[in-house]
Amino acid sequence: MPVNTIAYQHIVKELANTKTCLVAVSKTKPNEDLMELYHLGQRDFGENYVKELVDKSAALPKDIRWHFIGHLQSNKVKFIAPFVHLIHGVDSLKLLQEINKQAIKNNRVIDCLLQIHIAEEESKFGLDERELEEIITQIDQLFNVRICGLMGMASFSEDQMKVRNEFKYLNSLFTKNTSWILEHSEKEPVLSMGMSGDYAMAIEEGSKMVRIGSLLFGARNYTN
Repeated sequence: MPVNTIAYQHIVKELANTKTCLVAVSKTKPNEDLMELYHLGQRDFGENYVKELVDKSAALPKDIRWHFIGHLQSNKVKFIAPFVHLIHGVDSLKLLQEINKQAIKNNRVIDCLLQIHIAEEESKFGLDERELEEIITQIDQLFNVRICGLMGMASFSEDQMKVRNEFKYLNSLFTKNTSWILEHSEKEPVLSMGMSGDYAMAIEEGSKMVRIGSLLFGARNYTN
């Protein structure tokens, strides 16, 4: 399926009204597809796999802002630490400590989002409120990571009220911790939630960063 440039332009216009950042989820897609959106002005791209992200970063323009949006293993952090723009799925203090360690080695401060578990599916990762509080109490010891906000993935469900309530819950946690995030990062706090199927609802519930793939690139290609 070719890149849906019409959908892209519509989504960009839609998100501009709420000043919401679009992360184009380009996992498994060829560089040519990314470049098609790049030439339309897209600079934020999200990848799930470390090797694919490293390869694309080496081959594509250097002003692309690379977002790692998959489940990141601690032993893979070193490969993306030199260049990653934002790590979305930080779901443990151990992982945050490793990101800090690799950031020091690269003389960088790496921006991160803490992932909160809001869905019913056990397969989804994320922190609960207690674990979030634990990180908040220890983050001041980690000088080379910057917590810029929270992110979460809602249940894959046709029950719209369930999904909306999950977004509301994440927004409530975000609101509760906004002052801390702002104090820690000195950046506008980011609430990231919403994908191709639910991004409009997520924005209604306060999201300022959405991750959209299939609407732009079609279904992912698992044969790569």
